[in-house]
Parts: sequence; structure tokens; C-alpha cells
Amino acid sequence: MSGNLLSLAGWTFLPNLVTGWLQSLYYGITIRAGEPKPQPGSPKFLLHRRRIHITVVSAYLLYTIYEADWEIRRASDFYQDLGIPYTATEREIKSRFRRLAAIYHPDKVSSTSASASSQDYFVHLKLASDTLLNPAKRFAYERFGPSMLEWQRCSSIRDYVLQGLQSILPYYGAAAIAMYVLGLLGYLDWGKYWRWLTLLCLCVFELHAISRPYFPSIATSLINPLLTTLSAHPPYLPFQLIALGKKMSVTLYIAFSQIGPLLASQAAANAPAAANPEVALNQQLDRLEATARAADTDATRLMAMDMSPFVGDEAALNGVKGKVRDWLVQNTIRNDPEVRDALGNLLKRRRVDAPAGARGNR
Repeated sequence: MSGNLLSLAGWTFLPNLVTGWLQSLYYGITIRAGEPKPQPGSPKFLLHRRRIHITVVSAYLLYTIYEADWEIRRASDFYQDLGIPYTATEREIKSRFRRLAAIYHPDKVSSTSASASSQDYFVHLKLASDTLLNPAKRFAYERFGPSMLEWQRCSSIRDYVLQGLQSILPYYGAAAIAMYVLGLLGYLDWGKYWRWLTLLCLCVFELHAISRPYFPSIATSLINPLLTTLSAHPPYLPFQLIALGKKMSVTLYIAFSQIGPLLASQAAANAPAAANPEVALNQQLDRLEATARAADTDATRLMAMDMSPFVGDEAALNGVKGKVRDWLVQNTIRNDPEVRDALGNLLKRRRVDAPAGARGNR
């Protein structure tokens, strides 16, 4: 439970923190000193953040899958402990156990501390050997893992399958209820179909694995041959594949929640402008706003550089401001053709509207 809580906390906080740090590092490497960086909230800034966040979440997803695989290998299994393949026969299991018993039997160890540890390990090897030599227990162990050792009143394969169904069906029922409730509350909206499909496929796979006398075809024909051929990774047992699938499904649910909205917004941003004029107008307004902000930033910086010789001299600053104001009025307002036409029309209207006596006096 604590591991799941830590994983959930990692998915909640780490991607956002790493995304912000990597974006700052990216701008520090790609943008030269003195050049303006994309402002927070601008389209370019949001585009970079979206791409970096997708990359970070994808990398964290791969790490959680690796972590789940590492935990499975660390826990080991009876076949690995005995040093035999999962296709070992009864004769091979007995022969291997006799060799290990000759080494790890407590009577073979002289010191007290070593004898205690050796006795615990020998008991574990004896339990592994007894479990694999019993056909019903071997079937149950390969499909349900070490938890089947705690099941009482199970002697046949049918008993173990029924007991296993009682332990796994509540898991999928609780998962379905949780997904449905979160959907009603407004969470998990994006990728809802894929979440339900993933849960259904995982449930069908587990039911198939625990109810057949042979290993799943995907394990014997694809996954295990690739692992043993390309690496020193031991082959997966059905219960290990099921545990890895459950871990991957949880991480995929959370990844859907974080990557899905980003992919949807990116697809909407890349949609053709002719198909959605409103989106195109919003994009143009965003670009215009970003351009105005950049121009304002550059003008402010240039003004500060030009006024730097007058810093601290209030009289000089006031004189400069007055001259700039007069220059703007004279060259920008009075010399503007539209302004001059408007003033001319206003003067003509005043002359026409003036009283007759006033025109005669003039």
C-alpha cells in the first residue's frame, strides 16, 4: 500500500516539477544571452511545455514498468530458487533438491549463526520442492503465486481455481466501481474507452491463465522467448505476468490522465484553420498578443537604455519628456493626413455655421 501511495505521489508531483526544470534548462541552452525567452502563457511557451511534459510522463511510465519488473525479479520464484526451468519434470526436481540439500542442510554447517540462516534457507527449498512436486499445488503456484500457500482446505486443481476466483474477482469489481465513480465526478474523462478496454482485457487474460492447464500463448510464444534470447532475464510465470499487467494498467490509467488532454489540445491546435475558423481566429489573436508583448518588452528595454544618461537628474528627465511630447504632437498627430483633414472639415463647418453678422464683420 505504501508503495502504491508513493507511486501516486510521484505521478502527481514529479512530472510537473521535472517539466518546469527541463524547460528552463532547454531555454538556457538553446537561447543566447540577451535574447528574449518565450513568455509564460504564450503559444510557443505552451507548445514547448506540452512536448516536454509528454516526454517526461512517457519516460516516467517506462521507469515504473522497469521498477515493477525489478520487484518481480527480486521476489524470485520457486523455480529460480531451485535453479530449474519451469518445464522441469518430477525427477529433475527431486534430483536438484537432493543436491541443494547436501549443501544447505543444517547438519552440514558447523557455526551457530550460519546454521540458523542455513536452516531457514533449507526450509524454503523444502517448501519449494514439495510445492512443485504436488501437481495441484504446482498448478496453483504458477497461476496465483506464493499467496496460494496460505489457502486452507484446497487439495485439487478445482479447489484452487475456485479459491483464486474468490480472490481476484473482488479486485476487478472494486476497480470497475472506482472507475465508474471517478467518471461521474468528472475525473478520467479522457481515454475512458481505453481504460475500460484495458481492464476488460486484463480480466480476460487472468481468467484464461488460471483456468487452463498450459501457460498463456503470449508467454510461451512471444514474451519468454524474447527475454531468454535477448537477455539474461528469467522467463515469466503466469502469476508474474498478471502482477506486471496490473501494475502497468494502473500506470497507464494515470498516464492517460496526464498525456491525453495534452495530445487532445495539440491535435486541436494543429487542426486546419478552414475547418474551424474560431480556432484560427483565437490562434491569430494569441500570436498578435505575443507580438505586442515582445514589442512592448523591446521598447521598454530600449527606452531604459536611452534614458540611462539622465537617471537621477529630474530636471533633465522632465525636459526630455516635454520635448518628446511636443515632438509626438507635432510629427505624429498634427502631420497625420487624417488628423489634418478632420481639422479642416471642422474649420469649414464652423465657418458655415457662423452667424451672418459674424461673417459680415469678418
